[in-house]
Formats: sequence, C-alpha cells, structure tokens
Amino acid sequence: MGRYIDDILQPGEKVLYSTNAHWIFYLPAIAGWIVALAFVVLSRMAGTDTPALFCLSLAAIAAIAALYWTFKAWFHRWTTETDVTNLRVVHKTGFIKRRTFEMSLDKVESVDVNQSILGRLLNYGNVTVRGVGEGAETIETIASPLEFRNHITAR
Repeated sequence: MGRYIDDILQPGEKVLYSTNAHWIFYLPAIAGWIVALAFVVLSRMAGTDTPALFCLSLAAIAAIAALYWTFKAWFHRWTTETDVTNLRVVHKTGFIKRRTFEMSLDKVESVDVNQSILGRLLNYGNVTVRGVGEGAETIETIASPLEFRNHITAR
C-alpha cells in the first residue's frame, strides 16, 4: 500500500512536511507488557503451584491485552497521514472507513496548537486548523505540532 499523499498530488504540487500520530499511542501497550512481565516474575517467586498458576494466568491476560493495544496503536499510526504541501494541508485517517481533511493553504486563517505538560515534554499535541469560510479541523495527538504549524504558516 502506497502513501495516500502520493496518490493525490496535483501536477506541480510538492510535499513540504510529513508527520504522523505520536508514539504516545503505544503507552497503554507498554504498560500492559510491563504488567505481564511483573506477573511472570511474581509467578517465579511464588512458592507453591496455585499462586504461581494464578500469576501466570494474570500474566497471560495482561499479555493478550497488551498485544491488542500494541496492534491498535500500530494500526492507527500506519493508517494516519498528515502532510503539508506547497498548496494544501492534508490529513487522512482510517483504512476501510477513510476520513480525509484537505484545506488549501490560501484558505487557512489560523493554526492553533494545544499541548499538555507531557505533550510539551514529549513533543506532541493537538493542532486546530481554521479556514476562511471552511470551519475548523482538529488533528489530535500529532508528533511535532509546532513544526507542523510552522510549515503551514510560513509562506
């Protein structure tokens, strides 16, 4: 599967900046794997079979949940594209049910960046692109939101 932006570029249009959903989407999966590992360690420390089997059962449940969260985060990142070209802003999410947002750079009125403290530390945030007569679109949990904003507003 090729990139969406490569399929929709107009003649003379060039990609200036590409970004993706931030890796923070993997945080629940990382926590799940840590919990699964902790239960495996506890099962090794248990003296009798019953507590050890109980800990291993909890480790298996945590590992299944962590595997699901890992796949979900990977799939979200894989199916999300956010690009700035010399003519427009393009944001695409989804695989089967695709949702796209495109706005001409000439129609962009303002670009707002919202970051939490953790977002500032890890360099992610939400970007709201407001267009003249076109409404507003928020792109959530994007990597490098300030750099993304700078590529939209620098003309």
